[in-house]
Amino acid sequence: MANSKRKKPSDNTIAQNKRARYEYQLLDSFEAGVSLTGWEVKALRAGKVQLTDSYVLMKDGQAFLLGANINPLSTASTHFVTDPTRTRKLLLHKKELAQINAGVTQKGQTCVCTALYWKGHLVKARIELAQGKKLHDKRETEKNRDWERQKAKIVRDNTKQ
Repeated sequence: MANSKRKKPSDNTIAQNKRARYEYQLLDSFEAGVSLTGWEVKALRAGKVQLTDSYVLMKDGQAFLLGANINPLSTASTHFVTDPTRTRKLLLHKKELAQINAGVTQKGQTCVCTALYWKGHLVKARIELAQGKKLHDKRETEKNRDWERQKAKIVRDNTKQ
């Protein structure tokens, strides 16, 4: 007989850049492959990555991920020269590179990495064209978030009674 146990689908997300959603208004989303070395993949499996200050730089028609901090494992760092903040190449199609380049050259737009995740055995990066929010937009976002929390609490309390 077939095994009746089913594997629960696991969350493929390695790291998220929540600060980007607060700082920027996200416009377009792209999926990019990331060129990594062996020790970096092992560190990603252990969850030793931080995307807080990362951004995408366009240079010579190619995209590079800057500022992503992947801390090496203690076992890998003994026999490799490791640089946690090295520049990593992003793998995209030419049309996607052209769209990103056109968006970045416009006034006030930038490209940020919002998440790293597994797709099969490959590491993918979700990069998004973004436009910076003004201070009043950030305040409005916080106000809406607080109101949604209060609304959920009121509904929860009313259903208990």
